[in-house]
Amino acid sequence: MKVPLIEVTDLGIAYRLSRNQASTFKEFIIRAVKRQVSFEQLWAVRDVSFKVAKGEVFGVIGPNGAGKSSLMKAVARVLPPSEGRVVVRGTVAPMIELGAGFNTELTAQENIVLYGTLLGRKPEFMRERVRGILEWADLLEFGDVPIRSFSTGMLARLGFSVATDVKPDVLVVDEVLSVGDESFQARSRARITELMNAGVSILLVSHALGMVRDTANRVMWMDHGRPKMIGKPGDVVDAYREWSH
Repeated sequence: MKVPLIEVTDLGIAYRLSRNQASTFKEFIIRAVKRQVSFEQLWAVRDVSFKVAKGEVFGVIGPNGAGKSSLMKAVARVLPPSEGRVVVRGTVAPMIELGAGFNTELTAQENIVLYGTLLGRKPEFMRERVRGILEWADLLEFGDVPIRSFSTGMLARLGFSVATDVKPDVLVVDEVLSVGDESFQARSRARITELMNAGVSILLVSHALGMVRDTANRVMWMDHGRPKMIGKPGDVVDAYREWSH
């Protein structure tokens, strides 16, 4: 059996919430120093296990608050597990939040270099790739424009173009592909197919159920932080649609 590029075992992610309400930050600090602050754990993800093979697209669906984004952040090595284990073999290109890795005061060209550097690529290499990235994103005429004036669709195109310009081992995509227009979504699906054929493992989170059904090899439905169903895209999407209606 081939070694999977993504291996999640009994994953749990918990956030600490303060039980004590303080009217000011100063009051909170004083209570914390006096050990008058108690915390409770909120489990965003619990008992999640799955593997993703090389070249496989693994879709994740579920309602808001189901723990999907927390799961993606753990796979992207942004959020450490509270319990269990996450193993990712190789380089990761994460798109887990629209605009993450960008500086809104910088231009599109400057952000390409910045985001690429954060992904582990050399600045010199990214400067050489600027024009090609802007062309793919249909943003060539906006290269010198600060991205604070970009629409969400423009940000999605720019981020996806940078993340997929160089073949990673694992691509983590959270909701971004459902933001752009139909043309962008079609080109994104075509590029995802290219990455799949090149052996890239893709973790795809989206509320666009039709796209998940058409793109993924397998799908996991999450609810209240736990996996409710894992299986063929059609079976899982149909069951989720019936449940949600």
